[in-house]
Amino acid sequence: MERKRFWWMLGCLLASAILCEAQQSTRLTQRWEYLRGDLGGIWEAVRPATEGSPESVPLWQQVTLPHCFNATDAVNPDENYYEGPGWYRTLLDVKNPYNSGRTLLHFEGAGQKTTVYVYTTKVAAHTGGYDEWTADITGAVQQFLQSPDAKRFKGKVPLSIRCDNTRDLEMIPSDMSDFNVYGGLYRYVNLVYTPALSFETLHVQAVTDAAGNNGTLSVSAAFRNPGHVFRGTLELRVLDPQNKVVKEIRQDIDIQTGEQQLAGISLKKPVLWSPDQPRLYTIAARITAAGETAEWKDHTGFRHFEFVKQGPFLLNGKRLLLQGTHRHEDHAGVAAAMTEDMIRQEMLLIKNMGANFIRLGHYQQSRIVLQLCDSLGILVWEEIPWCRGGLGGDSYKDQARRMLTHMISQHRNHPAVILWGLGNENDWPGDFPEFDKEKIRGFMSELNTLAHQQDSTRKTTIRRCDFCKDIVDVYSPSIWAGWYRGRYTEYKSESLKEIARVPHFFHAEWGADSHQGRFAEDPEKFIRQVATGKGADERTGDFALTGGNARASKDGDWSESYAVNLVDWHLKEQETMPQLTGTAYWVFKDFSTPLRPENPVPYVNQKGIVARDLTPKEIYYVFQSYWTKTPMAHIYGHGWPVRWGKEGEAKEIRVYSNCTEAELFVNGKSAGMKKRNSQDFPAAGLRWQVPLQTGANQVKVVARNGKETITDEVTWQYQTDTWSAPVKLIVEEDKSFSGNNLRKVRVKAVDEKGVLCLDAASEITFSAAGDGRLIIDQGTASGSRKVQLANGQACIFLRTGSGKGSTVVAATAKGIATGMTTITY
Repeated sequence: MERKRFWWMLGCLLASAILCEAQQSTRLTQRWEYLRGDLGGIWEAVRPATEGSPESVPLWQQVTLPHCFNATDAVNPDENYYEGPGWYRTLLDVKNPYNSGRTLLHFEGAGQKTTVYVYTTKVAAHTGGYDEWTADITGAVQQFLQSPDAKRFKGKVPLSIRCDNTRDLEMIPSDMSDFNVYGGLYRYVNLVYTPALSFETLHVQAVTDAAGNNGTLSVSAAFRNPGHVFRGTLELRVLDPQNKVVKEIRQDIDIQTGEQQLAGISLKKPVLWSPDQPRLYTIAARITAAGETAEWKDHTGFRHFEFVKQGPFLLNGKRLLLQGTHRHEDHAGVAAAMTEDMIRQEMLLIKNMGANFIRLGHYQQSRIVLQLCDSLGILVWEEIPWCRGGLGGDSYKDQARRMLTHMISQHRNHPAVILWGLGNENDWPGDFPEFDKEKIRGFMSELNTLAHQQDSTRKTTIRRCDFCKDIVDVYSPSIWAGWYRGRYTEYKSESLKEIARVPHFFHAEWGADSHQGRFAEDPEKFIRQVATGKGADERTGDFALTGGNARASKDGDWSESYAVNLVDWHLKEQETMPQLTGTAYWVFKDFSTPLRPENPVPYVNQKGIVARDLTPKEIYYVFQSYWTKTPMAHIYGHGWPVRWGKEGEAKEIRVYSNCTEAELFVNGKSAGMKKRNSQDFPAAGLRWQVPLQTGANQVKVVARNGKETITDEVTWQYQTDTWSAPVKLIVEEDKSFSGNNLRKVRVKAVDEKGVLCLDAASEITFSAAGDGRLIIDQGTASGSRKVQLANGQACIFLRTGSGKGSTVVAATAKGIATGMTTITY
């Protein structure tokens, strides 16, 4: 009876649940204290506080986990982000229910060097900010609880953790990388209880042929066995996607050192996993010894994939065009410390955009991301953070080997994963006096062999290191047509050249920066400066805003308008290349970087499809119009409040939709019906030339897909007044916004006649004095103390608090008269 009850409860667990290493695992999110900076030693974290004592450390602050040192300073426009040590402490209430059981701390990721103490005893240390690891604190806890010092803590166990993201040339990733190397406990920490014998890892390898006629399931495990138990009883269950048991095994096994094979299972016509139907099998295991049982539960899926020589990509025997993007672990207000809810929201946006592929750049990411890729149906390229800088010494290489081994071991069960990335931009020198291509090739070859030894079912890959392109299975060159080099109309010809150069090609990283809210009536007026026929690869210095060849990244306007054109062209061209395996747009979400202080939002790479707070930019809907099947329609320019031109001038109005036809209405009058044709650039033919009237204009589209109708509406102001140079700033509250204890403040740049200067792009600095506080350092166009104007405007939010008060908000810009206003509440 007890056995049936166990299996019934196990079957009821959510498919997205975290892997269960034991019967009890608890996230430690609350009641933490944090100290930025270092201590003189562990005693300073645990010594008794003496009132008024100068020896006490007063600067601990209450925090919840996940927590990142650099939650806001990574995008502070006035200083470098913090790189150094930080301490965390809490009190554990340890109640291990098992006789001779083990008490563990499981870290899902912590940056970048981590040391763990129980009271004053150092129990573990780990180097690497992205792989998972476990600290066994059993002995230290027992020792502390038996000591006289335990009385002071009233049965609780003091836990202290030191994290450190200090710059270190002998660590990966390099600080030359175009992303922040964050510090802190920025992923979940779990308190885990296990019996004396428990699972350390459980690996599931699901293999099927292209037709899905036969499937084999290989199950192996390594056991945590400090008590040297020699024998146990294994129970193994396999449940299909409908949660029906398809195989059950119960047998006694000898417990070996290292990984051992547990079962080989054959299945006829397994249910296949795919992006459209991400159907998962459940593997549930129990090991019992000395009357105590440890559990493990995981998921897998059967799928067969192939990169055909010089294209295309096949999944389950059929061509699948990989339509993808990239993800950095970064978010407004928290940096790397994203909660599970934040991660889920982001991954759902990616799926709802129509993506079926994602590259996790440039490091192993949270297990939550991989679980969501499995359940949502998003194929994965995951890589280690050997990124830029060159090749270091023995400790550097050891870390790379260890992180590759850990990444594969920890994520190989996920059917979504098809590619293991060994490096990124390894042709970029700078961290060491020596830059030896042959040594880099030698180490890349070693990693390639190691990856295949660890997992023979996936392919290896790298991006942008031509002198290593022959080593890995799949290679991605640098093609940035229309941004760092050339024009976007060269994208197809450049891609075809690269496809012919390697056996297996994938195009990772393409796109354009765009400053959210900035639009242009003529976004390509600079294009005549840009040379053609010179290649489309990114080269040294191309990311800079000065010097070098004429290019969109330097000479363009960074408008959403230009990004829309570039994305639209790329997506329509991708439909015309039958040999193309796929591409991934860089990047899904704006993210912080120490290398770009002069961007419109300082220290933010603004190539995102959405902003750093997940607010979609216009290109999000361009992707939807090409990639999604659910009918949609979007009038281009929802974030474009004021258009401009001459009275009676016809203006282009676009609709991005996947419907077969659409009818546009402007101020209640039909502008006609258009049929969608993906090769009719721009907007797949859904564009109209219509005069707008001075002042407000109501625009509506009715799109039809068979009998289904989709509508979208927007209101634009149309400005016909011309303007001269901006002379002053006007700051005012945006009364159209209403939020809980929030006020929206807008600044406008106007000329001497008070006309809004719609091309003004000056950098604005916001400041405030009074009872409220500005929401700043978010890394967004509406959450930065310094930000460039978008079409002569910018905004910021003021948090007022619950009581009455007032705040003066000011905006300054070089060469323009300061503006200010008083917000009363």
